[in-house]
Amino acid sequence: MSINKDLANATQEQEFTEVVNIIVQHKNKASRTINEQSLLCAWYVGGYVSKKLKREGWGSKVVSQLSEYIRSNHPDIKGFSKRNLYNMVMFYDEYSSETFAATIRKYMTDKFVQSETAQIGLEQENAIIVQSETAQFVQSQTGQMPNILTLTTLTNHIEILCRCKRVEERLFYILYAHKEHLFVRELQRCISNQTYSALLSDKTNLSKGLLETYPNSPMMFKDTYFVDFLNLPKRHSESKLKHGLIEHMKQFILELGKDFIFMDQEYRLNVGASSFKADLLFFHRGLQALVAVELKKTKFHPRDLGQLEFYLEALDRDVKRSNENPSIGIILCPDADKVVVEYAMSRSMSPTMIAEYKRILIPQEQMQQQLREFCQFFLTEDKPKKK
Repeated sequence: MSINKDLANATQEQEFTEVVNIIVQHKNKASRTINEQSLLCAWYVGGYVSKKLKREGWGSKVVSQLSEYIRSNHPDIKGFSKRNLYNMVMFYDEYSSETFAATIRKYMTDKFVQSETAQIGLEQENAIIVQSETAQFVQSQTGQMPNILTLTTLTNHIEILCRCKRVEERLFYILYAHKEHLFVRELQRCISNQTYSALLSDKTNLSKGLLETYPNSPMMFKDTYFVDFLNLPKRHSESKLKHGLIEHMKQFILELGKDFIFMDQEYRLNVGASSFKADLLFFHRGLQALVAVELKKTKFHPRDLGQLEFYLEALDRDVKRSNENPSIGIILCPDADKVVVEYAMSRSMSPTMIAEYKRILIPQEQMQQQLREFCQFFLTEDKPKKK
């Protein structure tokens, strides 16, 4: 009787889960539709005003008058201040440029280049006039809104356009904002912390074991994490660092990546008659693996790696579940000699890496080859999962 009841409950839970999946699927689809229409509106308006500014002598005064006209005659229509109108012009001008189109073609597949539904042309030749209730929009086969723009919000796009000058950098943050589901404030921090260069740098800080077990790990782990939100003094203890990270866990996870789920601090590992503690324990949803983070207040030393590998062995033997992948270890330290790190990583068969934490931002070079690899990683991750 109890077995039948358990089976009935399991069946009902599965059915309820299917209903929830339907709800989530359609809610996500509705959100995507709303976002796409918001982007199309900005594209159309930006293209129209851009044409008037460039070819028909509109100036700042006319744009101000247009904004006032919308506000006075259509008070229900929000978001068309003078500043926002110029942002829409920037949105159209920058993303309709051949430079941006060439960059997409270079790094992405064709499906991200053009949209069949989002067309607006500045040329009158061979154009089709499309009527709407309030205005006419000129559409043609040229000047299409690239599909890739629908991956994130208009607010995020404006942030990217204003703060990133290189086209490759803009492409990266569009993809990264989509992958990490970033809101604008989170995106602002990622740009300030130079996630582009930190994630795409030529990494020598990953062990041979990590690269073999997780080939995509270079695209998922940074080599530098910025912890300026902790306001750490130059001299600080590991305890102060740990407590600061725990207190600001939301910001720290944003630095790590949103796939990280915090599980515990000073996680106890009992081995034989001895007890050990891993500083921070996470679970990575994308990799389906436990991640142990060991904090160091001093420069990386090879002996630190032995301790971490011991913790990973204990996690894999006693904590990891059968459906999970091998545990990953990260040593987070304020400084690391790159040559020493390379030597230490070259023979380590455990999935480990060394990362630095910085209290202040440092400039880093932008690298096209790493961007190409990130785009390929994104395209692979973006493919529908086989059921």
